[in-house]
Amino acid sequence: MDHCRRRVLGSAAVGLAGAAGLTGCSGAAGDRAYQAAVAQQRNASAVISPDRRAGALELVRYATLAPSSHNTQCWKFVIDDQGMMILPDLARRCPVVDPDLHHLFISLGCATENLVQAAAAQGLHAEPRFDPARLAIQVTLTPAPSQISPLYRAIALRQSTRGDFDGKPLREADLSALARVTVVGQVQLHLFTDRPMLERMLASIIEANTAQIADPAFVRELHGWIRFNAPAALRSGDGLYSACTGNPNLPTWLGDLAMGWLYTSTQENRKLVRQLRSSAGLAVFVGASATPQGWVDVGRAFQRFALQATVLGIRTAMVNQPVEVAALRPQFASLCGLTGQRPDLVVRFGRGPAMPWSLRRPVSAVLA
Repeated sequence: MDHCRRRVLGSAAVGLAGAAGLTGCSGAAGDRAYQAAVAQQRNASAVISPDRRAGALELVRYATLAPSSHNTQCWKFVIDDQGMMILPDLARRCPVVDPDLHHLFISLGCATENLVQAAAAQGLHAEPRFDPARLAIQVTLTPAPSQISPLYRAIALRQSTRGDFDGKPLREADLSALARVTVVGQVQLHLFTDRPMLERMLASIIEANTAQIADPAFVRELHGWIRFNAPAALRSGDGLYSACTGNPNLPTWLGDLAMGWLYTSTQENRKLVRQLRSSAGLAVFVGASATPQGWVDVGRAFQRFALQATVLGIRTAMVNQPVEVAALRPQFASLCGLTGQRPDLVVRFGRGPAMPWSLRRPVSAVLA
């Protein structure tokens, strides 16, 4: 996920940074335009508008700041008489990495939770209900006292931080706060901080990552969502902008070449080892059922976790490889003590520096 966790090109891409200068890459103007777009999209001022349509569009903007797999933004919003409906945008699915739409519905759950928090700030109570016939979330909105919560304030600041953390453990109070806030439906949260256990989980993640990179279809799909420079990211408003992973801006043609040459399991596994060992721990989310309804609930629980982490100054990033490789998923579940259960999300967490934020498409582009 932005949702999610790709460490594209790796440290070897830095060796091509000099070549980027041959074409000027995106240039200062592109970088300024990118930052201006981010600032506009992540404007955190609460707007309580007497105009129902304007208020609804503001809710959609907040909802779209949720994470999604490869930052595909795989959602559509319908503003209706009851409130709002969130629908899957199947044109933005990732059939290789997400063949059963597991990540897609988790992404819809993340957007739903953002909407719930933003609605409360607007003086509305949001009541989500999954509609299995339409595979959509109907969110009923009714007037209520305005509540601007810390989770709401964190929406504009939350990011999937695909960099190194500081390697320090979290306080028990912080771990407890993260656990308390994730209560949604029957979603289970398992937190792992024991170093020997984390090393065993790391080995499983590395095995799955190696299997993915060996799959040409997986690499092609991932490549299609990478934006190697600011102008490319601005044009699409989606995908994985390389600067958000700490990599240099490259001309698209050079990024394409680098992807073919340097995106290897050796490079990516080396980075994964460093990132996992710099983390304070891993969080594993388990839904009540392997169904769209169960995955939506997981998305809501994870988003609450990520927002609470943001409040506490804690960074998060996905490491979902052992969930995405179906053949290795039971092995990872057993390692985590999940008898007969499916792990739905794997998230590393810890404290570390901020990274650039990813872009979102305009609200008009996600209205159905």
